[in-house]
Amino acid sequence: MSGDPRARGPAPRQAAIAERVLAAGSATAAELAERFDVSLMTIHRDLDELERQGLVRKFRGGVTAQPSGVFESNVAYRLKTMRAQKAAVAEHALRLIEPGMAVMLDDSTSTLEIARRLVAPGGSPAVTPLTVVTNFLEALTLLSGERGIHLMALGGDYDPLHSSFLGVSCTEAIQLLQVDICFTSTSAVSGGFAYHQEQHIVSVKRAMLDSAARNVLLLDHSKLGRVALHRLAPLSRFDLVLVDDGAAPELLRDLDEHKVPYEVCPALTAARGATGGPDHD
Repeated sequence: MSGDPRARGPAPRQAAIAERVLAAGSATAAELAERFDVSLMTIHRDLDELERQGLVRKFRGGVTAQPSGVFESNVAYRLKTMRAQKAAVAEHALRLIEPGMAVMLDDSTSTLEIARRLVAPGGSPAVTPLTVVTNFLEALTLLSGERGIHLMALGGDYDPLHSSFLGVSCTEAIQLLQVDICFTSTSAVSGGFAYHQEQHIVSVKRAMLDSAARNVLLLDHSKLGRVALHRLAPLSRFDLVLVDDGAAPELLRDLDEHKVPYEVCPALTAARGATGGPDHD
């Protein structure tokens, strides 16, 4: 960003701090104080406000946008990470969608890559006719107005951290539906289970799994071998797991040992090497 953030006041400086942390993944308070030429006390006040907004998490001596086993990262950070790997998985997932299907997408940035591919480069939907059901505002915005796609929005309590609609109203709306296929992602997979950090996300994802004739789990390889606070579901709950080809052999062996049906999705040659930090979903 151009100009002196300090001269423009706290709000512009905080926006610049958030932009830097989201790009780098984490930063120390001392580093930020030096970069923005303000005191440590001022930086900590800025970081307190950014944490209140759900953009970052403070830790002793610094701040991070990355997820942990207990905290989920903001959607702005998740949109930036593991894009090539998510794209590879989404390309493979698109082959499972046929005209006339009702498709459910959760609020993950992995399924957002599927939504992007439902609209061909020329502007026409890639698969039609199609019904798409989602609680993810990013996907709703992307697909709204597309001819040939009947878009159903799952309402509920809006959560800016996830840019999605959640809560009891959302789960009850899901329970009234029956779709052909549901694509979901999650934060962590290990020992035959899928995990997520937040209970209110888990309840919505479980309702989605119950509403579908077929369930497909989308994973970038950073999620394998990790755990989070809540067990979402056993991997046997999914008909298929799709993972990119960056997964280590020992992590794929863990899927084999638990008899998980999975397919490895090769990345496009041009996309290889683009990674990024650990992601949510």
